Amino acid sequence: MHQKNTSIIFLVFLSFLLANGQLNYYYYYSSCPNLQMIVKYGVWAAMKNDTRVAASLLRLHFHDCFVNGCDGSVLLDDTETFKGEKTAGPNINSVRGFEVIDNIKADVERACPSTVSCVDILTLAAREAVVLSGGPNWGVALGRRDGLTANLKAANTNLPSPFDPLEKMISKFTDVGLNLRDVVALSGAHTIGLAQCFTFKHRLFDYKGTGKPDPNLDSSLASSLKTACPNVAKSNTNLNSLDMVSTYMFDNAYYKNLVNNAGLLESDQALMSDPQSASIVKGYSMYPYLFFNDFATSMIKLGNIGVITGLNGEVRKKCGQINH
Repeated sequence: MHQKNTSIIFLVFLSFLLANGQLNYYYYYSSCPNLQMIVKYGVWAAMKNDTRVAASLLRLHFHDCFVNGCDGSVLLDDTETFKGEKTAGPNINSVRGFEVIDNIKADVERACPSTVSCVDILTLAAREAVVLSGGPNWGVALGRRDGLTANLKAANTNLPSPFDPLEKMISKFTDVGLNLRDVVALSGAHTIGLAQCFTFKHRLFDYKGTGKPDPNLDSSLASSLKTACPNVAKSNTNLNSLDMVSTYMFDNAYYKNLVNNAGLLESDQALMSDPQSASIVKGYSMYPYLFFNDFATSMIKLGNIGVITGLNGEVRKKCGQINH
């Protein structure tokens, strides 16, 4: 009898949360009970086929939440009458993983039609990408709704760039409610994945018009990068590891690299140029569990930026287009 009463109380509480449009861990408890397993399997299968997928999904979630909040706007395709965010400078020929989310969405639709938003799937997929790469786990509160529009202009201006000085990067984070510790922790996503040569090549050959390499870049790393990224235009899209120590393993090697002046992107190495951010970097380089804990905390904050809940927005049937 007690168990039955407990179940009734839980369902009443759940109904209250749903009616008030609040994110919660049990949002799909009844309507799509296998959701998290479907997402986990979809990410795992994609990673088996493409080792870059984990970093791509993490970045896709990041680029979504920084523009219009976490609303799935980055997933929308252009049409004759609608311009999405995919062609923005930071996204075009760079952001990837759309087909992974589409495939997972198709699986979820078969199990629970018109129930789970694309943005919730993306948020869960980003978490699974980290966990399956050896990183921390965290609870993802659900109930986000998909947005009805996108913002190309904001995608061109709001997203952090590898060319941003530290002050500008921090201001872009604070504009969405994140702080300096979040900047340093979330930058640790660069412990996995690759970057195109054009994002750091200026550090190798002509740093700030000097005709010399960036003096803040480890000389042996600079030499090896010059081989991978020769000073010709056709090398611009060549790929290099953001963390050459453990490219596909989510760990704290990224921060050890920064301490040793071996950060690939200038915006990463800039974290060592300010005493406050540098002290956080050093802490993460020494204590991996501190990094894991803070990264999980910052990812929860990231996933809650500007969410749409309740009766606002919609649950898209296909992630690339709004419902008609």
